[in-house]
Amino acid sequence: MKHLPHTLAALAVTGTLVTAGMSGGLDTAAGSTHRPAPVSARPTAARAGFGHPRANAYFPLRPGTVTTLRGSDGGVSLRERVVVTHRTRMIQGVRTRVVRDVLRQSDGTLRENTTDWYAGDDTGRVWYFGEATATYDASGHLESREGTWRAGVHGARAGIVMPAHPGPTDAFRQEFYAHHAEDQAWIVSRTSRVHVPLGTFTHVLRSFEWSRLEPGVMSVKLYARGVGIITEHDIAGGNEIFRVTSQHH
Repeated sequence: MKHLPHTLAALAVTGTLVTAGMSGGLDTAAGSTHRPAPVSARPTAARAGFGHPRANAYFPLRPGTVTTLRGSDGGVSLRERVVVTHRTRMIQGVRTRVVRDVLRQSDGTLRENTTDWYAGDDTGRVWYFGEATATYDASGHLESREGTWRAGVHGARAGIVMPAHPGPTDAFRQEFYAHHAEDQAWIVSRTSRVHVPLGTFTHVLRSFEWSRLEPGVMSVKLYARGVGIITEHDIAGGNEIFRVTSQHH
C-alpha cells in the first residue's frame, strides 16, 4: 500500500545510523552494535517459485477484499480505499494480483490513484512487481505519474513487501527502479496489543519504511495478521497518519 511518499535515507535508531545502500540492502554505520539482519541472500523474483503460492497472514491478497483507512496529511482529512481485485496481470512470467489503491480528500477530491501488482511465492513471501500511479493536486488536477514502474522494464526489479515469516531485524528492499522507486523496510518489533477503529489486534508487526530518494522522511507501519496494514504514520519529515476503519470481503 503506497500513497503520499513514506521515505528515509538515513535514520538514527537507538543510537545507530541506518542507511539505504545502493545495492538494495540495509547498511549500518561501521562499528554499530544495533543492526538489522543482513540481506545476504538478497532473494530475487527470478529465483523464487510461484507455482503454488502460499498466503501471507500479514499481507493477505484475498480477491474481493476492500479495506478503508482514514487519516490526514498536513491538516487535510483523507480517505483511502484499497481493493484486492479479481484481476491478474502477467509480469516477467509471474501471475500477479491487481490491487487498486485510491486516496481522496474528505470532500471526494481525488489525490492519488494507484494500481499495484503483487504476487505470493511458494514460501509465503509477497513480492511487489510494480505500480501505475498518478497523484493529483488539492483541486483534483493531475500532478505527476512519478513513481510508476514495472519489474523488467528499464532495469526495474521486483522487491519483497512481506517476508514469509516476518520478525524483528528482517530488512528488505520493497521495490527498485533506480532514481524513481527505491522503498525499503526494516521490521523492528512485535507489539502485543494495538487498538484502531477496526478493532484490537495482537502480535502486530512494527516496521520502519523509507526510501533513499527522500532523505529525512520516515514512516512507521503496523501490520496485523489477517488484515495487513492497520495504521501508519510519519515519524520524520511528514505529518501523514492513517488508521484502518473497515475491511470486508
